[in-house]
Amino acid sequence: MHSDSAAEITDLIETGRDFHRRGWSLGTSSNYSVVVSREPLTLLMTGSGFDKGRLQPEQFLLVDENAAAVGETTLKPSAEALLHTALAKHGAGAVLHTHSVAATVLSEHFLKDGALHIRGYEMLKGLSGITTHEAEAVIEIYPNTQDIASLASVIESRLADAVNPLRHGFLMAGHGLYTWGKNLAAARRQIEALEFLFEVVTQKRLLTGSF
Repeated sequence: MHSDSAAEITDLIETGRDFHRRGWSLGTSSNYSVVVSREPLTLLMTGSGFDKGRLQPEQFLLVDENAAAVGETTLKPSAEALLHTALAKHGAGAVLHTHSVAATVLSEHFLKDGALHIRGYEMLKGLSGITTHEAEAVIEIYPNTQDIASLASVIESRLADAVNPLRHGFLMAGHGLYTWGKNLAAARRQIEALEFLFEVVTQKRLLTGSF
């Protein structure tokens, strides 16, 4: 299936297995995509309802800029596919969504603040555009919602902000992390950096009682 995207499918299958091993994409949680065409905008995505640790080539589908399935398929896009297309419209070449324990806990704890602020760690340099541990990453947090179209609109507005655009990733409260990159390798690097930082923040809380 999707023979023209065989390499991308192979890479996404490996990504799912890796993230499953790390506890970031357990069961049927999470969704991943890569852009396979800009004109027209077309994304290769994981189909809804599949175990990310055991993905098979036939469990992927193509979606258009409106997150509708392209071509004949019995698969359904994720309910959150509009978030992928919103990010792709603003330059993302790959989008990854994970459900780690640390991201879930922190997203609930800091929802009242609207964002998780992380500073002072060397791993921050794994995030696009950051070159020093003295920088601060601000990971915005949004309430979990079934109205994905409205959230996608908010995300597009934040990405288009000329002064302070959304960067690196965002959290959905009690749900998990979305991040992206110019390609799958870049998106995976950001997932690894952010998930590491989330673990550090959580462990620091356990050890010291403060973030």
